[in-house]
Amino acid sequence: MSSKDWLEKDFYAVLGVGKSASTDEIKKAYRKLARENHPDHNPGNTEAEDRFKAASEAYDVLSDDKKRKEYDEMRSLFGSGAFRRGARAGGSGTFDPSDLFGGFGGAGAGAPGGSPGDRRFGGAGFSDIFSSIFSGGGAGGGPGRRGPQRGRDVEAEVTLDFAHAVKGTTLPLTLRSPGVCDTCHGNGAKPGTTPRTCPQCAGSGLISRNQGSFSFSEPCRECQGAGTIVDEKCPECRGTGGVTKNRTINVRFPAGVADGQRIRLSGRGEPGEKGGPAGDLYVQVRVRPDDLFGRNGDDITLTVPISFAEAVLGTDLRVPTLDSPVTLRVPPGTPSGRTLRARGKGVQRRDGQAGDLLVTLEVQVPSGVGGEARDALEQFAKLTPTAERSRIEARLNQR
Repeated sequence: MSSKDWLEKDFYAVLGVGKSASTDEIKKAYRKLARENHPDHNPGNTEAEDRFKAASEAYDVLSDDKKRKEYDEMRSLFGSGAFRRGARAGGSGTFDPSDLFGGFGGAGAGAPGGSPGDRRFGGAGFSDIFSSIFSGGGAGGGPGRRGPQRGRDVEAEVTLDFAHAVKGTTLPLTLRSPGVCDTCHGNGAKPGTTPRTCPQCAGSGLISRNQGSFSFSEPCRECQGAGTIVDEKCPECRGTGGVTKNRTINVRFPAGVADGQRIRLSGRGEPGEKGGPAGDLYVQVRVRPDDLFGRNGDDITLTVPISFAEAVLGTDLRVPTLDSPVTLRVPPGTPSGRTLRARGKGVQRRDGQAGDLLVTLEVQVPSGVGGEARDALEQFAKLTPTAERSRIEARLNQR
């Protein structure tokens, strides 16, 4: 992403959020757009693919606190007119911000005749742009260099069964994204040939020149900032070093992964350019609800019905767990809503300990009884009046 993009693109508008939006609001807006416009859900829809790419680009900046701050500062500074044409720079001459974005005596970024190197100049943050302007931009490298570039991060979403989330599992994940070309192994050259060092910049990828009071370093136009030149391009990737393809990786989900958790797999995102490091893969976890069990932190919850007689007399209750069943003792006189605890039958923690299974008892009241059962209940009611009921009846008799 070029620095000019930061000025021309309103990333807040792309995601449909305000400038004061919180990190959670930005994330929520991005996920909604990503789901709606993902290429897998809209095959052949180029407009949806463009919206997906724009949302990913905006989220990449706004989700990073440092990048977001630099983006806001840049748009505020240039928007205020601090660097309009005619503003004084260093006490002499005029400064035109177009010089920052591929002007340099040639076509600007995105302009007719502009080279890929023009469009990719900058690519870092606000502070890096001004660092390149005022530091002299030596040929040793700077933010405009188009040498090895880190690959983009990739996001995916996986839904796990409740038991898999609690116990941990390994699942294959298939992604369709740019990958290293298998024909040229990423160098962009036709098999049997190798890229040669650029004679113009001697492999640095940068050309330094003076402009008035400033010294600028710009991407070498001969090699477009790469430092090397490919004379015979790879027929598979056409010299880019990468192709879009399906790839399957095994993702390990640790025990106790929670719904909404984001797992980072370093170096499993899109491959870098020109030998640069790969980006990261972020896997958003969704946990499918279970028909029996629930979860509260590291504890697993379970509601079990018991009969009125079991609650009064007590019983040994056999309950399921995610492993083997356990037996819990229900003491006599147990009220509805009481929770029993089976220690160590919950979610495994990182320290090797485990949470508990919390069993909530729900006393079932029969909807209707008759015959001997009814007679027995009526006799029971006469013999066992509750203290609270006796207190209420005593109050009624006083009136």
